[in-house]
Amino acid sequence: MDPIRIAIVGMGKIARDQHLPAILGDEAFSLAATVSPLAEQTVAGVPHRASLDALLADGPAVDAIALCTPPQVRYDLATQALAHGIHVFLEKPPGATLAEVDALESQAAETGVTLFAAWHSRFAAGVAPARAWLAERRIDSVSIVWREDVRVWHPGQAWIWQPGGLGVFDPGINALSIATHILPRPFFLRAGTLAIPANRAAPIAADLTFCGTAGMTIHVDLDWRQTGPQRWDIVVETDAGTCTLSNGGAVLTLPGSAVHGEDREYSGLYAHFATLVRTGRSEIDTRPLKLVADVFLRARRESVEAFND
Repeated sequence: MDPIRIAIVGMGKIARDQHLPAILGDEAFSLAATVSPLAEQTVAGVPHRASLDALLADGPAVDAIALCTPPQVRYDLATQALAHGIHVFLEKPPGATLAEVDALESQAAETGVTLFAAWHSRFAAGVAPARAWLAERRIDSVSIVWREDVRVWHPGQAWIWQPGGLGVFDPGINALSIATHILPRPFFLRAGTLAIPANRAAPIAADLTFCGTAGMTIHVDLDWRQTGPQRWDIVVETDAGTCTLSNGGAVLTLPGSAVHGEDREYSGLYAHFATLVRTGRSEIDTRPLKLVADVFLRARRESVEAFND
């Protein structure tokens, strides 16, 4: 089969660090173009356009796009691509609101092209075996600690502090994407507190309690003010012992064993996207975004000291 001609729309840090290497390393894809208003964000030998409008008007022709823009502008770009019969890969979160993602899902079904809401953390090495092991266990409690330094991982990204940017839930939704994938029963928000800097519209930290339909409790600690060692850990207490996912899901520890896997999150995502395109299917799971929306609806807000990027 001919490679899928794909363009990356939005050439920021995540595109350069993860999407470019994954696409260039996958024979199922051919990088046809990059799109960014910044002329310096180019890739040697690859056509570059300043906007999606310019790409659609002037070419080169593409079969798919990977949307790596901030979520606030993603809907307009995705609906434009779908209208042209172009498959769409959505970086997480898939949109700024649930309703706009639902609208994109309907449009993709009507036009017969693939829409993929990509949750990269679900492709971490320890996640699939953790899901299989937990499927046969009684879950008693879950502890999630997702603490990182925003200045290290999101330098100069002002959009994350604006409405729709999600603040600390930009990384925190990765933890929720894993939890909704590995836990065998649904869960919902019971209580929570958001710490929002006085000069920002989005939280810098969150302390949340979720309740599962089978009685389990889930405590979630998200914080962007971490210094020193960064933490991305999920600990699940079960009737058969403790299941621990650490390093963002890359390392799984079960009673008596540990799994250390190769970092293949984005290569796994693109392999899955290629399969969806080849088989004419879409995949849109909004459960992680729904949980975040519930937090913003219900959690108590606390003002904290001003935070400067």
